[in-house]
Parts: sequence; structure tokens; C-alpha cells
Amino acid sequence: MQSREDEALARAAVDALTGQLALAPKPGLPDPRDLAARTTRVDHVALRWSAKALTPGLAAMAAAARRTGEPTPVLRAELGAIGRCTEHSVALAGGGHRGALWALGLLVAAAALDPHAGAKDVAATAKRIAAHPDRRAPRKASRGSSISAKYGAAGARGEAKAGFPHVRRALDTLATTRATGATETQARLDALLTVMSTLQDTELLHAVGPLGLRHVQAGARGVLEAGGTATPAGAEALTAFDNDLHTRAWSPRGSAGLLAGALFLDSLPVKSPAWAA
Repeated sequence: MQSREDEALARAAVDALTGQLALAPKPGLPDPRDLAARTTRVDHVALRWSAKALTPGLAAMAAAARRTGEPTPVLRAELGAIGRCTEHSVALAGGGHRGALWALGLLVAAAALDPHAGAKDVAATAKRIAAHPDRRAPRKASRGSSISAKYGAAGARGEAKAGFPHVRRALDTLATTRATGATETQARLDALLTVMSTLQDTELLHAVGPLGLRHVQAGARGVLEAGGTATPAGAEALTAFDNDLHTRAWSPRGSAGLLAGALFLDSLPVKSPAWAA
């Protein structure tokens, strides 16, 4: 049975995902400012709607972790089963967020195991969960795992098994950029670019190959090296980078999902209405 704490964690994770969606400009990613363009509007609204469809599955993952009490193989298998059911529900709601579901599901479960843990400790616990194989998973290799094998990229599973290094880097960037007096939007965009600058995004590798991936990584580094989005030079570089990726129709979705993971960890500890009363 789910508790208010489970539901609060799920809502916090979905809030992190929708908060990421609201950012603009996000190079190559759906932009809420472009509602005049019909295809962009459909994509962005569908992504927001399907993000909310993750809530029941994430709450169920938190409840499973709370019941199990330890990052065991049994918990890993249950999370996998819940995740596959949730993917089906999200597909009915418009699709998207598969990578984000994997990251957020592990992080929500890890947070449920210790509601008082800090962000870095939650990431470490998620690593322990991800270390166990999901023995009930379909035997057919996913596109992501095939691309990972082909190019030697860590992929989503490798990221989790390493303790979400890009999520932790994004958290560090959030703290550093906020300390300079930048706005919250600028801090979050810099965190996204930090992830994008080094992530071996398997979706990008599939779509545009290694040269395309390096082009995206270099563009993200260029904005940060120009001073980040809070500076005039960095803002100009961001606009140019955004225009470039939208023109090419290249979408670094993996980075967006990991930023959502960082925003979720940044919100910890999450309090339910019962705790706040």
C-alpha cells in the first residue's frame, strides 16, 4: 500500500521533470516558447501530459522500496516490472520520458529507502540498486543497449551503475551557478549544458553517430566556456547553439532526463503534507 510519503516523492520527481520541460532555450529540445509552431506545441504539451502519467508508477516504486527496506535483487526486479507497466501507461498518454523514468525510478526508490538521506547518498543507494540484474527483463536487447555495445558508451544503465555521475555534476553546477547570483533558470540551463558537454547520449549516437555527438558536446562546452548562460557572451552562444541543433533536428534527450534527476535530488528531503502538518 502506498503512503503519503511515496506519493510526495513521486510528485517531486514529476515536478522535476516538468520543471526541466519549462526551461528555455534548451538546445535541440522542445521549447515552451514556440507554441505558435503546431508541431512544437503538440510535442511539448504531449510531453507535459505524459510526464504526469509517470506519477502512479513512481509512487509504486517508492512503496516497493519502502516495503523491501534494502537495495536487494528482489527490489530491482520489482522496480523493473513496475517500470515496464509505467512505460505502457506513458505511451498511452503520448509517449516520451523513457530515459527519465529509468533515472527517476531508481532515484525515487533510493530516496524512499532513506527519507532523510542527502542527494549524494541517494545517488549512491541508487547505484547499489542498479548493480543488480533485472532477471525478469525481456531478453531482446534494447536500442540503447545495442548502441552502447556498438560504440562503447555507458548508456542509461552504465550511468546508473556508476552512481549517476552526470546527475552529480549537474548538482554541483546548480550550486556553483546559484552562488554567483545567477537566476534559477540560468543555473538549470548551465546544469543541462554541463551534462550535455560530456554525456555519451545513446539516442544521439543512434541518430547522428559519433561525429554528431561530438558536435553537440563541443557546442555545450562552448556556451560554458563563454561564461555560462548568465553572461552576455554565454547567452549569445546559447542562442546560436539552440538554433543550430533545431535546424539540424538533433535532440539530446538523454541530457534532459538526467537534469530532471538532478532537480529531483536537489529537492530532497521531500516532505509530504502529513509531515508538514
